[in-house]
Amino acid sequence: MAEITLILGGCRSGKSRYALEHAEARGERRKIFLATCQAFDPEMENRIAAHQRERGPGWVTVEEPVDLPGALQRESRDSSLIVLDCLTLWVSNLLQEGRSEERIMEGFQELAEALRDAAGNILVVSNEVGQGIVPDNPMSRQFRDLVGWLNQRIAATADRVVWTVAGIPVTVKG
Repeated sequence: MAEITLILGGCRSGKSRYALEHAEARGERRKIFLATCQAFDPEMENRIAAHQRERGPGWVTVEEPVDLPGALQRESRDSSLIVLDCLTLWVSNLLQEGRSEERIMEGFQELAEALRDAAGNILVVSNEVGQGIVPDNPMSRQFRDLVGWLNQRIAATADRVVWTVAGIPVTVKG
């Protein structure tokens, strides 16, 4: 069984940095960065390249914008550590594919099951998007709601939940 840590926070709160530092401190030999981001423009290409440089050569990057349950099944092993970054972009990718809300919610269940069945250590990064104003359009409200439901589902599955605020990790669970 995997040891699962969910790391939440707002934009630029230090979530990914904390996940990588925590991963490096564990000393696992097989480190996988499971990336959900897709580069649709030059600015995002630059962000992805910067993150890859930050990780360094000790990491294997697996890009999977949609099939996270399948990627976890393929990549998790007893001797591995996976940083899954991030759930928020995954939800965005699913919406952009035109999936129904029902199918997206089924995907949340599939991800929770894949996490429970995985081996090794898994650090899951997600944004907390529900603490701001209520969005002014239906798609943004749907996105906010889906991310909130997903975060709840993964937090219930996780052994540990960490909230990052201004670069400071605060343990919420575990």
